[in-house]
Amino acid sequence: MTTLAALPVGAARRIVFLGTPEVAVAPLRALVAAGVDVALVVTRVDKRRGRGSELSPSPVKRAAMELGIPVSHQLDDVLTVGADLGVVVAYGRIIPAAVLARLPMINVHFSLLPRWRGAAPVERALLAGDKETGICIMRVEEGLDTGEVYGRVVVPIRPDHTLTTLRSELVDASLEPLLRAVTKGCGVGVPQSGEPTHAAKMSPSELEIRFTDPVRLVVAKTALETAWFSLGGKRVRVIRAEQATMATETSTTLDGSRPMPMSPGDVVRTSRDGVEVQCADGVVRLRTVQPEGKSPMAAFDWANGARLPASLA
Repeated sequence: MTTLAALPVGAARRIVFLGTPEVAVAPLRALVAAGVDVALVVTRVDKRRGRGSELSPSPVKRAAMELGIPVSHQLDDVLTVGADLGVVVAYGRIIPAAVLARLPMINVHFSLLPRWRGAAPVERALLAGDKETGICIMRVEEGLDTGEVYGRVVVPIRPDHTLTTLRSELVDASLEPLLRAVTKGCGVGVPQSGEPTHAAKMSPSELEIRFTDPVRLVVAKTALETAWFSLGGKRVRVIRAEQATMATETSTTLDGSRPMPMSPGDVVRTSRDGVEVQCADGVVRLRTVQPEGKSPMAAFDWANGARLPASLA
């Protein structure tokens, strides 16, 4: 393994910041507000978005330009500005060993390492039904999120958390320990201990709701805010859902003549509270949905307009 450059003793004199998405903006602003000398921001190249194919900068680039900080898309430029520390927050690229041998770097990772090393730690924690997660201020080294930890904050995961709200709380929790590490020094690192788990990037297929799954998994997918199922060849995004308090195992025919067993995907009940759908082990209540090409709406209103079939499977 390549020898890592030594961390600054005490406060960092001059830093570079590496980040890309919105979650990295608050840490950058907090460092600048604390008086840290941010010599350079490195982020991904501008992307083409929309029908006009106009170039759109990353959220971190927009913030850096607003703050008057030079921006580069070339990672090697971190070695040219006289920095003694690199701060990484959701940069999205592996830092080469040759760079780490010349410039020490720390990373804000959104999990309690070694659980959920990788690209999608918040998503994986929600999907797995974890009761808590957190943040770690850790050393960047050659291995994927394997470095020693300098600061750690635990954040409970509530049943009402979504990907957006949990990420926001994790970012808030990261600011104080990050500022402390940069302005006062990292101190003595603690090696990671425990069984590692890998937080692979979410694939589109993992976001598909299958009513043959347990209720817990269906609800967990909806917390990711992009879960969907297909109806009539079009996608219906589920924005809010919950487990129904009473799992209904039987229902009646449309004329109310006789009870019938329920299968996964069957519509159990439609009311002002939402649309209840049978899953593998209980009933999920869809509260808010977004049909393809339309705005979010109450599931009850959607059901009335869509004239739902007896089964969504």
